[in-house]
Amino acid sequence: MDRRPIGVFDSGIGGLTVVKEIMEVLPDEDIIYFGDTARVPYGSKSKETVIKFSFQCIRFLLEKGVKAIVIACNTASSAALDVAQQSFDIPIVGVVEPGAVTACRVTRTNKIGIIGTEGTVSSGAYEKAIYRIDNSVNMVLKACPLFVPIAEEGWQDTDIARLTALRYLSDLRDSGIDALVMACTHYPLMEKTIEEVMGTDIRLVNPAYETAKVLETMINSNGLKNERPRQAEYKYYVSDNPVKFKKVGENFLHKPVGWVEKIDIEKY
Repeated sequence: MDRRPIGVFDSGIGGLTVVKEIMEVLPDEDIIYFGDTARVPYGSKSKETVIKFSFQCIRFLLEKGVKAIVIACNTASSAALDVAQQSFDIPIVGVVEPGAVTACRVTRTNKIGIIGTEGTVSSGAYEKAIYRIDNSVNMVLKACPLFVPIAEEGWQDTDIARLTALRYLSDLRDSGIDALVMACTHYPLMEKTIEEVMGTDIRLVNPAYETAKVLETMINSNGLKNERPRQAEYKYYVSDNPVKFKKVGENFLHKPVGWVEKIDIEKY
């Protein structure tokens, strides 16, 4: 049994959708979350800068005594996961690979859609991950940048969200895909609206959930599980604006966030 917490970091608030899934899949585990809200977004930064930022986040979480780390950011997972796994002696999981594996498993037509921010779509992260699994897959990609502010405003179930989703996704729906990867940590909040537009014949893949399941397997296989039923503790840290984080975070988690502390990430 290992009672140390699990560490999770993201460039901002979106990684809380991953935290929400971890809370459900591993309800006895403590979690420490860091959102690098002072330097969001990572998608516009160079690979070298993203690696530097990711290493700072990892060193902060290691100082807190975590037993495993989840990179709950698509950009950081793509740019820094491999080098982080080689550089730190701790299990580290990203969000890109779990979503790619699931998409390849569930598709029947070998045609997969990917929606994300402009940074994630242009990075080719999911294309690379999927081609490593099956290079015969056909992919259709679409950037849906307005989904992020809609989710952060809590408008995901409104007419604004539905009209925006219809504008973004109509062509994608008619393209012949049968699986759609929600390749942004904000997008699971839009899942109901996205499903309304895409229809039930297209399988939605939520990398946040798939990442939590991969983490569960890793925790169990490495003997790191906290096997004593208990009330889990959750702590949240940010690099800027804890008030906004708390407000938006409660919408993401559907529960009170409670204690949030601002820290100087540049020290790490």
